[in-house]
Amino acid sequence: MKNFNEKGDRAETSLLYGRRISKASSRCEFFGTVDEAVSALGLARALTRKEKVRHVLSVAQKELFVPAAELAVPPDHYAEYSFRGPVVTGEMVSRLTMLIEELEEEVSVPEEFIIPGETAASAAIDLARTVVRRAERRAAQLFEEGQLPNENILKYLNRMADLLFLLARYEEGKQSGAAEN
Repeated sequence: MKNFNEKGDRAETSLLYGRRISKASSRCEFFGTVDEAVSALGLARALTRKEKVRHVLSVAQKELFVPAAELAVPPDHYAEYSFRGPVVTGEMVSRLTMLIEELEEEVSVPEEFIIPGETAASAAIDLARTVVRRAERRAAQLFEEGQLPNENILKYLNRMADLLFLLARYEEGKQSGAAEN
């Protein structure tokens, strides 16, 4: 089986439903940034020895494909897709908010700027967080251009980056009295 098809040789890629777009488009920039985030989360997951962290990172990797898939749908097909395809929901945003609140109870966050690198795993989580922030900026650009059909994507990416910040501190062992998992 071939791993390539040469269709992208002209700097274009396919959206769902077959439409071709430039690889330089805002949408492609978003997909690529999400892909980077998923890979960075995979590195962090491979480095951590904490089961709780590994689980949260694994779920995050899988869920990040949802906003990427949503933005791979041409605007004229979005209503059809959103009826049957996975979309970022308010429940997904709420679940991240609850995880953040749980970690805030367990983690002590210093008041000064944090220099990543306390551990290899926390540094990888911090790297993933910065890539998610870039994806958030790309989503904000798409929103400003009227190309982001679901505002929950912006909320989700914002919460995801906040969660990863706290998860990196948890990975470093900056507990505020709670037992480590």
